[in-house]
Parts: sequence; structure tokens; C-alpha cells
Amino acid sequence: MRLNSFTDYSLRVLMYVATEPDRRATIAEIAAAFGISRHHLTKVVQFLGQHGWLRNVRGRGGGLDLACAPERINLGTVVRAAEGAPLPAECFDRARNTCAIARACRLRDVLGDAVDAFHAVLDGHTLADITRELRPLGQVLKVVQRGLRAP
Repeated sequence: MRLNSFTDYSLRVLMYVATEPDRRATIAEIAAAFGISRHHLTKVVQFLGQHGWLRNVRGRGGGLDLACAPERINLGTVVRAAEGAPLPAECFDRARNTCAIARACRLRDVLGDAVDAFHAVLDGHTLADITRELRPLGQVLKVVQRGLRAP
């Protein structure tokens, strides 16, 4: 299963912001760190804020920070919210399904099990799990952390 770019960027934004919990990040710096369009990131940030994972503070001294502890941000929940209904094959979309063998095909069951397994793995992890090693992650992102300088 492949995540769409919106989901990928959502996870990246959360990871970036988690690397420096005592500082607000900006859309511009996140866009630069990942080479992503600022316009696209604005939509991602709005989505993350609407779901209560990110706080967007406007004005002087504003920026983005986590709205809750990383331990409370479940990866499966984020992925489901960003991806919407899983459609690994045409037969999963009842409105647009034109597959001639859909009624007799067992592939749908197998793919459904695979999607469930994919989500089960994500459900077992939080943002904290993937950002525990803040220093190396911050260095890769070229983030200057309190007391640490990126090479």
C-alpha cells in the first residue's frame, strides 16, 4: 500500500515539529527542510490542526507546535484520517466498481486483510515511537535544537 503525498506530508510535519518541542516551527522552514511546496503544506497544517494534533499560533512569535503529547498521536489514526477510505483495488469503491469478476473474486478479501494488517501495525505506534531519537532526526532535518547544532 502506498500513502498519498498528503498523508506522507502530514506525518513529516508532525515529525518535524516533534523534534523541537520547546520551539514553534514555521511552514516555510518545514517546506525548505523537505523540499515541499508551502502552499501544499498550508493545507496539511490546517488538516492537522482541525484534528487536534497541531496548534497553529498566528502573529508575532507564532508558528506550529504539537497540540498534544507525541504519545497521544497514534500513527494509524493520522493515516486513516489523511487517507480516507482504503481503496487498494477498484472493487473497494462501490460507486465506481466496474470489475466484471467482482461477485466471484476472492482477491477483495485478501486485499482487505492486507489493509487491516497495515493499519494494525500503524495502530501500534505513536509519534513518540518514531521521534524518540530527536538529535539524529533533527540533524538530518538541519534543525538547530536547544544546546545542539546540526553539522
